[in-house]
Amino acid sequence: MGEYLLLAGAVLLIILGIVGCLLPVLPGPPLSFGGLLLLHFSKFAEFSRETLIILAIIAAVVTILDYIVPIWGTRKFGGSKYGARGATVGLIIGLFLGPAGIIIGPFAGAFVGELIYRDDVNYALKAGFGSLLGFMMGVGLKLVASFIITFYFIKGFF
Repeated sequence: MGEYLLLAGAVLLIILGIVGCLLPVLPGPPLSFGGLLLLHFSKFAEFSRETLIILAIIAAVVTILDYIVPIWGTRKFGGSKYGARGATVGLIIGLFLGPAGIIIGPFAGAFVGELIYRDDVNYALKAGFGSLLGFMMGVGLKLVASFIITFYFIKGFF
């Protein structure tokens, strides 16, 4: 019975990890890695120490980069923290609008955030694009890491 609870928890963490790549309040790759660890400690799969270490490093590095890359994108295009925060708010609102909202939301949020910071449409467009680009790069990195972990999860289970 305990093994099946570990398996259920592992599957739940893998799913939450992938969802967490899109939701800024959930740490996607660490949750995915937690699911892999639960599967490792169950009777359903076993992973080598090297595999676990490499995947843990990937999850940690991507989580750290997720904080750095959006700031880099914003700064590279001359934006402010208002744009970065606006992109996050835009994403949360965009989640309720479907797949298009996930793309449009962060850009619109960054644009509005930069307009609040500085009343210049050209500046807001440029900085908003930078915030969006950095944000999307962070999401992409997290998705890649979580899908790599999910691949090992599925491979180990079957």
